[in-house]
Amino acid sequence: MAGFVAVHTGAGNCIDETKYQRVIKEACIRATDILRNGGSAVDACEAAIIRLENCGYTNAGYGSNLCMDGSVQCDAAIMNGSTLNFGACTNVSRVKNPIQLARRICEAQSNPQLLERIPPMVLAGSGAERYADEVGCAMVDDSSLMISSKAKFQFNHYKSKYDLVVSSRNNKAASEEPVPVPDASNEVELAASLDTVGAVCVDSSGNTAAGCSSGGILLKVPGRVGQAATYGAGCWATDTDDLAIATCTTGNGEYLMKTLLAREICNGAFTSECAVTSLHKTFTQKFLDSPLLPQQQDLYAGALTLLYYPKQSSGEVMWSHTTQSFCVGYMATTQKVPKFVHSPLPTYSVPGRSCVVNGHNFHLRI
Repeated sequence: MAGFVAVHTGAGNCIDETKYQRVIKEACIRATDILRNGGSAVDACEAAIIRLENCGYTNAGYGSNLCMDGSVQCDAAIMNGSTLNFGACTNVSRVKNPIQLARRICEAQSNPQLLERIPPMVLAGSGAERYADEVGCAMVDDSSLMISSKAKFQFNHYKSKYDLVVSSRNNKAASEEPVPVPDASNEVELAASLDTVGAVCVDSSGNTAAGCSSGGILLKVPGRVGQAATYGAGCWATDTDDLAIATCTTGNGEYLMKTLLAREICNGAFTSECAVTSLHKTFTQKFLDSPLLPQQQDLYAGALTLLYYPKQSSGEVMWSHTTQSFCVGYMATTQKVPKFVHSPLPTYSVPGRSCVVNGHNFHLRI
């Protein structure tokens, strides 16, 4: 059985990529083992993301960024390219692997409901957690068990900086003398730079799947919904006789949601003969130059995209980003070891204003 998988640990400014190299490779190995044993693209995609959620280094599942109130609230989504079913969850705190719940919701889209009820596509909060428990997802008794030491340290560090800024501004407003206000914005941005994790996959039948999982931005407002749970923004997958494509995104969640970047990437690929040209055009016209976004701000995004051509049994995996760097990995069932890539933005490019696109070809022996 043949197949191909690619994963990422978020687009940002990765200072030490070695921390993510091991878990990226492990996620690829787990997914390809499933594909070799006849598993589907959805099976492999879920397994890869579960490994990324469990490692404690990434901003997904265990280790997710904390909200302003110190709680953890996770988002996740998965899409099946062959059925076009989509499932997502948001603001879950006790689901050990949010991608597992998203997959259950996605599968239920094909199940007939009593009284012709329409099955849910996105579930949130306590309702999502009750559903997760009912369908057999792994749960934790206490949401604090989802908080890693890394996430707690970052929360304490940057929450204190945030409180200091607020206090200084209040003092300045109450006094006639100017009070210096610390600028913590750059450091907060660095702390939250590694965002959504994701995976894309194609199986021996030529079916694709895409998934993503995230704890959201550091110090986010409790209840915030990110792109990882938003239809068309966090992931997308579509299979046709000529082209099967899957993508997952990362970056400024609100901007990814306003532009529906995942869906735009896939739609663009169907109207272009060159994947590199298509991705660069989408990132430039639909994101960096989008009238929906504030042009005076730096716009950060990344995407991992898989294109598979069934008639040639071959494809391309592409990574594109406007951030300083992007850590990705990929592996075919024919490979003995996965490939890890730390993709930097070219030195002449400006983060948040420029885009880089790169990739690798692959062939499936079906």
